[in-house]
Amino acid sequence: MPETPQPQPTRTPKSPLPAGAEPPPANSEPPPAGAEPLPAGAEPPPARSEPPHAGAGERASLTAFVQYQRETLAMKCAGLTAGQLKERAVPPSGMSLLGLVRHLAEVERSWFGNVLNQEAARADRTGRVPGDRADFDVADADPDEAFAVWHAECARSRAVVDGLDSLDHTVDFRGDAYSLRYVLTHMIEEYARHNGHADLLRERIDGATGE
Repeated sequence: MPETPQPQPTRTPKSPLPAGAEPPPANSEPPPAGAEPLPAGAEPPPARSEPPHAGAGERASLTAFVQYQRETLAMKCAGLTAGQLKERAVPPSGMSLLGLVRHLAEVERSWFGNVLNQEAARADRTGRVPGDRADFDVADADPDEAFAVWHAECARSRAVVDGLDSLDHTVDFRGDAYSLRYVLTHMIEEYARHNGHADLLRERIDGATGE
């Protein structure tokens, strides 16, 4: 298999719903049983849309799980300062929550843009050391910009998927064939693995655990 495309990351809204705004969809996850009430002035975490448990076709299930994983990453980053988002909290790993956001924006761009949509966009970041990737080099990164890039790439990815009529749609990339079904499944794996990293990072940063 050719070298796996490796992409980068968006900002979760941190303010309560404005007056007149619609509440989260009915199938959004409820708060966990026994959850502590939010302190006065605290902002609620972003809502996640639960994937269908039954009655959905393969395409609807795959796209829903990709989106659920995206929303999980947003939830892991919610309510933190810029410094906390940049913190490499699980040494000796150089990962940070902001680095994960930047990396996954690039993953979105590579798989949905370069592979499925046959674009030729290149990563716009280079490392301080020649040849190094800059996804996790976050010392000078702007969190607002990184989250905006990630959200924009996620929106573009959804548009690419919506434009393809079948999970069997297949493209050639670097001499290998990739279907929409493969890319969606791979993205679930990619996000789930990195959301496990995000779990550990968040717990080390402020003690928040669980989903």
